[in-house]
Amino acid sequence: MEAIVAVLLGLPMTLLVTAAAFAIGLIGGIPLMLGLRSRHRVVRLVVRFVVDLIRGIPPIVWLFVLFFGVSIGAFRFNALAAAIVGLGVISAAYVAEIYRGGFATLPTGQTEAARALGLGRRATFVRVLAPQAARTALPSITTFLLALVKDSSIASTIGVTDMVFAANTFVRQNPMTAGLTPFFVAAAVYVAISIPLAIVARRLDSRLRRSA
Repeated sequence: MEAIVAVLLGLPMTLLVTAAAFAIGLIGGIPLMLGLRSRHRVVRLVVRFVVDLIRGIPPIVWLFVLFFGVSIGAFRFNALAAAIVGLGVISAAYVAEIYRGGFATLPTGQTEAARALGLGRRATFVRVLAPQAARTALPSITTFLLALVKDSSIASTIGVTDMVFAANTFVRQNPMTAGLTPFFVAAAVYVAISIPLAIVARRLDSRLRRSA
């Protein structure tokens, strides 16, 4: 029972890191996606390089760089900020690709029809293309959120007091009695969070396939 309570004390931090990083990804992915779809080749290449660089480096390396390596005067990231910013930037790169894929699936006739109706580029993007692309990308975004919930455990490596950190702490404080129980508890909580998200992702995908 003590192990369960100890691990659950880290649940709010796990949810905070996940939710904050996901929110950064949803917002930050928009300008990156626009860069990937830019008409200017130089802009596309630069943004493509940035996105591939972010995605190509393991998340734990980004967190270590932000937490241990970033120091501007008296400013340094604390563990929570480094985890949120690091995972948020990574999320933005992945979500940008999801957004881009959503737009890539749209028929070119959508843009032509909007122009025939007299809509400008901005109105076409906001009113016609974006809603359809968002609908297509929604299952993939939900699946990414599922992965982010599990990846948030990496934050424990820099001292964020999430469930994995709580499990490690409990084991160190009770070496003779804890065993692997705290880690099984943490795994069970991750599963309890992940299964509903997986069900939602599958249902969204099935609904979109039926409506296509």
